[in-house]
Amino acid sequence: MSQQPSIEFTKMHGAGNDFVVLDATTQTLPPLEEFSRTLCDRRLGVGADTVLVVRAPTDSQAADFRMDIFNADGSQVEMCANGVRAFYKYLRDRSRIDTDEIRVETLSGVVRPRWLGDDTIRIDMGQPVLAPAKIPTTLGQGEGPVLDVALRDGDQTWTVSSVSMGNPHAVIEVDDVDRAEVARVGPLIENHPAFPNRVNVEFIRVLGRDHIQQRTWERGTGETLACGSGACAVAVSAMLRGAVDRRVRVELRGGDLEIEWADNNAHIFMTGPAAEVFTGQIPLLEDENTEA
Repeated sequence: MSQQPSIEFTKMHGAGNDFVVLDATTQTLPPLEEFSRTLCDRRLGVGADTVLVVRAPTDSQAADFRMDIFNADGSQVEMCANGVRAFYKYLRDRSRIDTDEIRVETLSGVVRPRWLGDDTIRIDMGQPVLAPAKIPTTLGQGEGPVLDVALRDGDQTWTVSSVSMGNPHAVIEVDDVDRAEVARVGPLIENHPAFPNRVNVEFIRVLGRDHIQQRTWERGTGETLACGSGACAVAVSAMLRGAVDRRVRVELRGGDLEIEWADNNAHIFMTGPAAEVFTGQIPLLEDENTEA
């Protein structure tokens, strides 16, 4: 009897935002839209917010590795900043890289994670996208920014700001983050017609000039313990409104991230942890075909 084929995986997290990492450079993977749903299921699979796939870069002159990102619903997305840190640690721990900074290709462009030691990684996230058409959202025109705009859905109205960090975000300030109706309001805004590619939704409260509290509803996943690109979007919107200084601590349910944005023309830098949880193998079903 032949042995049932299986796929090797590594479970990781960044500030509680958890991932299944698959290495497509060492094994052949099944179609990832369906397989990601299987892996991310917290009862029937490994359990994760997102699947990260290690691939060779499209252009080896521009990047060292490519990271493909699939959310729990099987949709492929552009960026996951917490995932970039986990991706970097995965490669470093396996001696796949020998430099403190690498270039990671994503659907939203190349980002540069840098090792700071003690499982802490700093990422050059590039510049935020503020122009409504490029976020994309219909909540504004011209070059933006989209700040404190009324978003209506039936008899409900929210005041939102919107920023893209390679993926779209809607930021809502609330009186009490812990009591925010994330599970009810999150999907309403995620799927609102004002955001043609859907949107990640951040519920925040500014606690001081250097401190923001945040919860996130991620498109295609639901509420997560952390969202790194969301923390960058939150910091940018708060800085543009003059509510915080140019270096802030964003407090998430799974841990803290530090966000720096020196001025409106500068790149954004995010610093935070990454950790490996366990490794394993998951068997493939007989009807699962491998990718070409």
